[in-house]
Amino acid sequence: MTNNKIIVALDVPDTESAIALIDKLESVTFWKVGLELFTSSGPKILEVLKSRQKRIFLDLKFHDIPNTVAGACRAAASYGVDLMTIHATSGRDALKAAKEAVEEGSVQAGVKPPKLIAVTVLTSISARQLALDLKIPSELPEYALDMAMMAQEMGLDGAVCSPLEVAQLRQICGDDFVLVCPGVRPTWAEAGDQKRSLTPSQAIQAGADYLVIGRPITAAAEPELAWKRISQELTTVA
Repeated sequence: MTNNKIIVALDVPDTESAIALIDKLESVTFWKVGLELFTSSGPKILEVLKSRQKRIFLDLKFHDIPNTVAGACRAAASYGVDLMTIHATSGRDALKAAKEAVEEGSVQAGVKPPKLIAVTVLTSISARQLALDLKIPSELPEYALDMAMMAQEMGLDGAVCSPLEVAQLRQICGDDFVLVCPGVRPTWAEAGDQKRSLTPSQAIQAGADYLVIGRPITAAAEPELAWKRISQELTTVA
């Protein structure tokens, strides 16, 4: 069974653990490589995934001054991945520079450019934390929308948001703006550190293009059964 809307998070510490998980979940077609694994393995894990004809979400969430994020995006685009991320809070200049650098890097490498998407608000951040810890006076849904709209204005291809904001972003940003939702949890899985979550079917119905799901699958006693269970739940979503 396959489901092309699910991106499974390879949140493991090393290449060997990643390969074991990829082999165990052969029917998964789209994998996320994040900070922990990429810091440990570097581009090697991307080569492994590409050799198996898998799609790749390189989720490094770049956040720095414009010149630095441009350099990082130019390099990352050469890997031939499908999606990559930058924090919207890097600001307009950095978003614009990143988008231009992605185009340059992919052309130089002779690969299809990845879709560059902006992280709006981390799904581990609650409305209370946004106000009290980060001192941001906006309501959380409004702030997430502002970040997504800024990214769209700067030419980015989409945004990462929690399932609770996806319906509003879809309505405002349109059908061509790619919306990726982490923090998705089936009713039978533990919430973990996710503060703003929906079930997979609810998130797709709300307008998500892709769901990033990690621990409910990868930390399950039987990962393949968990994957199949979630995929089956989504087959009923129109």
